[in-house]
Amino acid sequence: MSDPQSSLQRYPLLATPHVRLQGPVDHAMYQNFRDQLLGAAPEGPLVVAISTLGGDPEVARLMADELRLLREATGREALFLGKVAVYSAGATFMSGFPVDKRFLTRGTRLMLHERQMQSSIELAGPLRALPAVLKAKLAEIEQSIAIEEEGFRAIVAGSQVDFEELRRRAPYNWYIEADEARALGLVLDVI
Repeated sequence: MSDPQSSLQRYPLLATPHVRLQGPVDHAMYQNFRDQLLGAAPEGPLVVAISTLGGDPEVARLMADELRLLREATGREALFLGKVAVYSAGATFMSGFPVDKRFLTRGTRLMLHERQMQSSIELAGPLRALPAVLKAKLAEIEQSIAIEEEGFRAIVAGSQVDFEELRRRAPYNWYIEADEARALGLVLDVI
């Protein structure tokens, strides 16, 4: 285990994130993210810190895409700092950063799992119309699986974890402590 003090000395920018997010990943977090992003200094590396038990994975993907566009348009470096808990949609957000731009604070846990769905299908009406209802729900499920797999590939890209291992462990809520995440190459360092 590396000395957290020396890690922070190597990455002093991480001590004062430009964008600080906490709580559920939802539209309120997205608005807070946008407001802080607009208020951040326009130059130099941008540090985004998050602590979350999860939320809406599509909002997480949206925030990550905002940062991707910023990086591609300006060449600005963006660093991820996970604090305390980076669960579910928080890990989806983390997947938008390359492994060498990801950091966790000591004691932080990642939690990776499959996307969840709760849904009911109402079958009512003419029999010939009912297959379309079922096909639409099946298409939604298939697209959600494809998006999940894209995210899983992004989380493990550049690490020692392969896609199949993540798929195997995801149904059981895979909790990963910060030092283990570093050893697996999912993050660059722990501070």
